[in-house]
Amino acid sequence: MAKSRWLGASAKEDRYGGELSFRDSLKALRHLPPFLKLIWATSPGMTFANILLRLLQAGIPVSTLYLGKLIVDEVVALMQSHGDQAALWWYVGIELALGLFSAGLGRTISLVDALLGDLLSNKTSEQLIEHAAKLDLEQFEDAKFYDKLERARQQTTARTFLMSQILGEVQDAITVIFLGVGLVAFNPWLILILFLAVIPAFLSELHFNQRSYSMTRNWTPERRELDYIRFVGASDQMAKEVKIFGLAQYLKERFAKLAHTYYEANKGLAIRRAGWGFLFTGLGTLGYYAAYVVIILQAISGSITLGDLTFLSGSFARMRGLLQSMLTQLSSIAQSALYLQDLFEFLNLKPTIASPAQARPFPVPVKEGFSFEQVSYKYLGSEKYAIKDLSFRLHPGEKLALVGENGAGKTTLVKLISRLYDPTEGRILLDGHDLKEYDLASLRENIGVIFQDFIRFNLKAGENIAVGRIDAREESQRIEDAAQRSLADTVVESLPEGYNQMLGKRFDGGVDLSGGQWQKIALARAYMRDAQLLILDEPTSALDARAEFEVFERFADLTKGKMAVLISHRFSTVRMADRILVIEQGKLQENGSHAELLALNGTYAELFNLQAQGYL
Repeated sequence: MAKSRWLGASAKEDRYGGELSFRDSLKALRHLPPFLKLIWATSPGMTFANILLRLLQAGIPVSTLYLGKLIVDEVVALMQSHGDQAALWWYVGIELALGLFSAGLGRTISLVDALLGDLLSNKTSEQLIEHAAKLDLEQFEDAKFYDKLERARQQTTARTFLMSQILGEVQDAITVIFLGVGLVAFNPWLILILFLAVIPAFLSELHFNQRSYSMTRNWTPERRELDYIRFVGASDQMAKEVKIFGLAQYLKERFAKLAHTYYEANKGLAIRRAGWGFLFTGLGTLGYYAAYVVIILQAISGSITLGDLTFLSGSFARMRGLLQSMLTQLSSIAQSALYLQDLFEFLNLKPTIASPAQARPFPVPVKEGFSFEQVSYKYLGSEKYAIKDLSFRLHPGEKLALVGENGAGKTTLVKLISRLYDPTEGRILLDGHDLKEYDLASLRENIGVIFQDFIRFNLKAGENIAVGRIDAREESQRIEDAAQRSLADTVVESLPEGYNQMLGKRFDGGVDLSGGQWQKIALARAYMRDAQLLILDEPTSALDARAEFEVFERFADLTKGKMAVLISHRFSTVRMADRILVIEQGKLQENGSHAELLALNGTYAELFNLQAQGYL
């Protein structure tokens, strides 16, 4: 199997959840320091308050247990007629106050955790969106990369619980230290028995957490497929095809088969985990009662008081519970760190297409234009060239049309000129300099592209148009002018709320549009873009003949003095270009004006005549 260009597959992974080693878990813990740093950066004040509150909470259990010892000893003393009743009620009052204080602290900690967790989730989501935008388009077309993106996306919300786990673990560790000091003072052997009682269960949990993570990770493609099938089977976008083609039963059976396979793999792991967990928890319970017997025998022999018995048994039980919880939490934290690794690995990915250190600004105005010099491009994982040895020029102010069958490489050429891809071979020049020398943001700001598969955003009509230059989304006059030039104003006028109308059916009150109406909205984005190069990929495919004629009358005015590239199968559109390139199987076959190519009597003339016959 071919290896991803950016991502390596672990040799230790298997399909059904194992062979991630203990070392893998420990290595994953290296992601905790940057995670804690991220928490601090999210809100230093709230993080500090959380830590301080937990430190106070950590000392309460041992204080409460010790007060319990004093109360029991004082009661015994009073029963023997030599106690101090005032001291007894004083101890009871302090214990009550501690209980109320602990309850308040617990509520406050939960509140701070929730608020900080929400902020952390927002921050990681923002980082994910920002970083994804920096990565190469080609990376998004790689399945292994997309699996990593999907896992990273899940971590933006799933890892907020990890923050509470880590802070809670620190709190419990401090409590265990306080309790441990008390136990050691009475009988050091109790600590040894305690650790022997809880460690086997911890190792069992750690082992199965590793296998659970490995299975979840390796099943990412199938889980994505399950989500996709669920979406197709219950989506307004797919409902027509599902009904017309009778796909419901097929989708149901495909989902059920894949889901059952995943369920069986997960069930086997869950059963083994439950069985071993029961065994080791039982051993831990036997160890606890062995220690309990030792404490009782000491009390019977008179070595310790009844209050000491209460304190030791309570401390031992509390410490056992805390240690079990801590070790389980540590195992869970190690597992979470494995998942956290997905987020940080994604955030550490670097794009191959980026601005150089000393980048050139886009020339204003363009003086020489674009020049393709023996440009070839091959898609990731493909042995076939999408474009091969392509050489031509696009001069300032020139309108260039690209003609060819589907799959000929026309859209690939557009992606190359806008530097969504870099050539596999050859180079593209702008005013005599390699396109790679220019500032990427400046380059894309000066190129306006409307692709055939443009996105129908579930946003307001005005926002859908403003997508063309999103920083001008508050400039209502500019949006209205763009709509008027693209004929989208007629669409907006028919909407109940005009430019404030939500488009699409995803949200309440949304209105869907026809294909032609959506295309006018998309064309308006090009008019929002005050670019020196405009590229339209099948810009009028969904428009009727009258609307198409009006669009191109206005487009001709818009592109005066600017460069334009048109991709179209309609020769009525193509004829308006100054020059036409005929692309076949990624290679340039013909180059000239409409009249010149007709006179050449080659591929263009053949295609033109075939289309013309359809109107006879």
